[in-house]
Amino acid sequence: MTDETKLIRGSGGPPAPPPPPYRAPDTLHSRSFATIQDLISEGEIEGFASASKEGLTKGTTAYTNASLKDVFLDDTPVLRSSATSASPSDGDFNFKDVTFKTEFGTSNQTAMSGIPAESRSPTAVAVDVQNTDAATAWEASKSYTVGNIVTSTEATTGIVFKCTVAGQSGTSEPSAFASATVGQTITDNQVTWTAQIAGLTGAVTRQITNTDVDAVVITLTWPQIQVLEDDGDVRGDTVEYKLEVQYQSGGFAVPSGLPDSLSVSGRTADAYARDHRITLDRSKITAGIAFPVDVRVSRITADSTESSRVNTFQFTSLQEVIDNNSTYANSAYTALRLDSKQFNRIPTRKYRIRGIKVRIPGAGASSSGTPTVDNATGRIVYPSGYIFNGVMGAAVYTNCPAMCLLDLLTNTRYGLGDHVTDSNLDLFSFVAASKFANEAVDDGDGGTEARFSCNVNIQSPKEAFNAINDLAGVMRCMPIWSAGSVTISQDKPTTASYLFNLANVGEGGFAYSGSSLKTRHTVISVSYFNMDSREVDFEVIEDTAAIAKFGTIVKQVKAFACTSRNQAARLGRAILFAEQNESETVTFSTSIDAGIVVRPGSVIEINDPVRAGARRGGRVVSATTTAITIDAEAQTTLPALNDNPTISVILSDGSVESRTISDITGAVLTVSSAFSLAPPTNAPYLISSTTLQTQLFRVIQVEEQDDINYVITALSYVENKYAFIENGDPLATRTVSLLNAPADSPSNLSVSERTVVINNIARSKLIIDWQPVKGVTQYLVTYKLQNGNFFSQVVFSSDYEILDTVKGTYTIQVFSYNAGLKLSSNPAEATFTAVGKSALPENVSGLTIEPINEQFVRLRFTQATAVDVLHGGRVYVRHTNQTGVSATFQSAQDVIEAVAGNATEVIVPALAGTYLLKFQDDGGRFSTTAASVNLSLVDIVDSITVKTDREDNDSPPFNNTTSSLFSNTQYDSTKGGLILSNISITSPATKATGTYTFADILDLEGTFSLVLKRHFQGAGFFPSALWDDRVGLVDTFEDWDGDAADSANAIVAVRTTTTAPSGSSYANSDFSSINFNTFANGTFKGRGFQFQATLETSNPAQNMLLQQLGYSAEMPSRTEQSAVIFSDSAGDGTGSAGAKTVTFAAPFFVGTSSITGIPKPSVNISPQNMATGDFFELSGISGTQFTVHFKNSSGASIIRQFTYSAVGFGKGG
Repeated sequence: MTDETKLIRGSGGPPAPPPPPYRAPDTLHSRSFATIQDLISEGEIEGFASASKEGLTKGTTAYTNASLKDVFLDDTPVLRSSATSASPSDGDFNFKDVTFKTEFGTSNQTAMSGIPAESRSPTAVAVDVQNTDAATAWEASKSYTVGNIVTSTEATTGIVFKCTVAGQSGTSEPSAFASATVGQTITDNQVTWTAQIAGLTGAVTRQITNTDVDAVVITLTWPQIQVLEDDGDVRGDTVEYKLEVQYQSGGFAVPSGLPDSLSVSGRTADAYARDHRITLDRSKITAGIAFPVDVRVSRITADSTESSRVNTFQFTSLQEVIDNNSTYANSAYTALRLDSKQFNRIPTRKYRIRGIKVRIPGAGASSSGTPTVDNATGRIVYPSGYIFNGVMGAAVYTNCPAMCLLDLLTNTRYGLGDHVTDSNLDLFSFVAASKFANEAVDDGDGGTEARFSCNVNIQSPKEAFNAINDLAGVMRCMPIWSAGSVTISQDKPTTASYLFNLANVGEGGFAYSGSSLKTRHTVISVSYFNMDSREVDFEVIEDTAAIAKFGTIVKQVKAFACTSRNQAARLGRAILFAEQNESETVTFSTSIDAGIVVRPGSVIEINDPVRAGARRGGRVVSATTTAITIDAEAQTTLPALNDNPTISVILSDGSVESRTISDITGAVLTVSSAFSLAPPTNAPYLISSTTLQTQLFRVIQVEEQDDINYVITALSYVENKYAFIENGDPLATRTVSLLNAPADSPSNLSVSERTVVINNIARSKLIIDWQPVKGVTQYLVTYKLQNGNFFSQVVFSSDYEILDTVKGTYTIQVFSYNAGLKLSSNPAEATFTAVGKSALPENVSGLTIEPINEQFVRLRFTQATAVDVLHGGRVYVRHTNQTGVSATFQSAQDVIEAVAGNATEVIVPALAGTYLLKFQDDGGRFSTTAASVNLSLVDIVDSITVKTDREDNDSPPFNNTTSSLFSNTQYDSTKGGLILSNISITSPATKATGTYTFADILDLEGTFSLVLKRHFQGAGFFPSALWDDRVGLVDTFEDWDGDAADSANAIVAVRTTTTAPSGSSYANSDFSSINFNTFANGTFKGRGFQFQATLETSNPAQNMLLQQLGYSAEMPSRTEQSAVIFSDSAGDGTGSAGAKTVTFAAPFFVGTSSITGIPKPSVNISPQNMATGDFFELSGISGTQFTVHFKNSSGASIIRQFTYSAVGFGKGG
């Protein structure tokens, strides 16, 4: 044996274990069904959408199946839309065991069978149904006795054969068994058989006697159905049974619609119940030959004789049913029978139907054809050239909103037919609206659809006014009730039917109004019913240009009766367009001849000269069919012939005709083609051309004011908006005003400069003036300085001012605005070199001096004329002890604080030398030349110089070795004077300052009034004479061409104290809390006097040189006189006589330890009641007192009265 033929055999093993017992699944479950009736419409409907589109016949299985595609339970269709209506598969159904019936709302429809109006409580039967017949299979050549029962495999299920004549059977089964019916006798050789129902012996029968019953419901119950096999398997079983009815004992028969036998197959381990509804024969009930009615349940399957086979069942109960026999004529409704196991609640139902049948226009006049309805869309298709003859056709399904509105107005069942008939309606306006609504437009998805479709389910009552307006609004119509008739006016392309100009309106002319641009909506959200999702959906339309300008302003709109996304979009675009372009209204009054003709919805043409900028309308003076003579030719702006002029006129029949103008000769206008009628005299006319067209408005209201006048209100109308809304075609521009043409540029532009006062501040300005342009009320002024940016300003007059101008060249442009706020093509231009406030103030003039007293003089001068000096400027007064050419403003110092620029006089200390005055403007600029006046002081009588101190004469000068006296100052030996050490200026508003404190403090050793006069000599100077020595920007240098250094100054100040020094002499600490006071010549009171000079400059390029510095202190003479004094010790004549010491009322200054040479006061005594030989002795005279002693001729002390007068210097305090 070769390798290829070797066999491998397995060794034996234990037998495989037996499989586990099989248990058949429990397949029998009791089910409950619910029947739901829904009213879906008043009036006859076309039917269900899918079935209608497929062209199926009502009442057929295919129609019912197709209808289930339009029945939605919880938003799910019963039958899928892709299913074949004629023979859908089980997989095409989303729900099982659904029974559906429909009545379509005809006037003669019958009652829907099987819908109970009343179901009585079930009557218990509870009897087992048995088959006690001992039936055996037929056998050949066998002897049978009467009563034997046999079965045949060829016979109809449920039929057995009973032996009625005994004998021996034939050799083959009788062929008649196969077609035998109950009661039939069959001969079999010697035996006669009678066919009967199996199980009759154990059948259960119940009788119904209530003649109102229309049906019965039989309930059968199987406690269990299963077979237990010997091997442990559990399997199901089949039980056959039969239901029969007999009327008035006329014999049992199977009810119509039921098979001869019924069966239950499967397995259940618990109770399983089954209901059977048996509808009684309506014809027998109607004929009165039905009752009593017997219902019989028989078992065909033989009773089980084995305990392992359980399949018995019971006739459990009988329920009598009285059906609802109402026909609900003219109401469409449905009935749904549903298996409740598929729902946990009653499902929501939606039906997609083709609704109420409405009348549509009938056959047209002049054989113009008959309108039809497109089966696929419901759109009415009008034949080309169709002419409505006033006769309506039959009612059919259509979604035309005009026909739906017509039906609502005339239907007597659910509409206004009890009040409105065709005779009350302008049927021609309805048909015209229908034609426009049913025109095919782009649906946005590559196809077409009707412009307006009406698909709505009105489920609740509505006010008639609201319902009519809602339906009219679907097709952009406005219903109008007038003269006992209802007509509708539609927003559709319409030619003008009347003409208005100032010649046929009231004195008020045309009044316009509109909404604010900022309140108009920029986004429209349109809600509509989406037939695909069966939910409300939204279509959002945006105006991107308006959003960019005004932001997002949303308007929510409900598209009534709309199920088309693109119809909703067209509605949104129409609303956006109307808000942006048709929101203006015009109101005017007119006479009765126009008021009774014009109706709401009419389109009118208007020429308003105020808005158009030209008169292009009036009344006809005379006319033929080819030539018209117009009124007021001189005031009418006639167009050129190359501007395509046309003239529109109202003819005698009320129509408006337009013709092209071919010639204009004075007031006579010749047209290129004749009018159909010669225009009547006084007929209104309008002239239009390419550059100026008339305004179009749609009338929305005509109101009668009195018996003569009417007020018309109209809304702006754009004639080519429809193509824009539906197709996005660009809008043609309609020029309705010449005022929008660019205006002429201004002329005679002039510029001047002035300095003016505003709020007490001098400000420089340019005044721009130009010749106004006719018809222009608004201008745009733009200007720039040097090479800077242009600044723009809109003005409403023919002049403009530029404030706060500065030195430099200004470029100025002026444009004109037209009424549409468009700029002129070119501006008027000018350049102007401004000075600003850079000019120096004028010099002080008219300066005079007059003394006031020994200490002060008054300086008078002419008031400045420069505005920037009078307001915000200053008058500077300086003094120098120099005279003649040596006295300069630069070498002088401020004698007082600068006074306001509008001053005409000042009071200053009387100082010998020269006073110099300059004006300074608010920009800090000084007059070119100072005005000056000299003062020579006369000696002051009766005064004494107490002390003269010159710091520049000290050795060394200014005590320059004592550093404590200097603060940011120093002695410059080269220049021979005191200067600032460091000049640091951080901003224009600050100054650099330094101080020098006098070396000696004046101590009068008592408090006295002291006349102080400063000694001052100094000048400003430029310390940096070379370019390289300078710091800062060159623009800040002020010494060009030998300019004076007048930004530097110096002052002398003093501070005083009446308190004695804390030590042997005064120190700085004794004055630490006392402020310095500036002085030039004045009286000060104190004991201690400390002096200080302050140097300052406001220009970093200038310093101050103080060459002489000091003061002189003087005491004025004083006389003190007394009243009468007694010389006794008591002072009243009652005391003892003797020397009398008298204290002065105020001490006299007699010097100090350091101030000598001051005389004591002289005392003069004036005695009274002296006797011969009496005399007095005067002694002890000091600055505070004296002693007087009166004696007689014997030298004895006596008492006398006296007065005294004392003359000295100073007055102590």
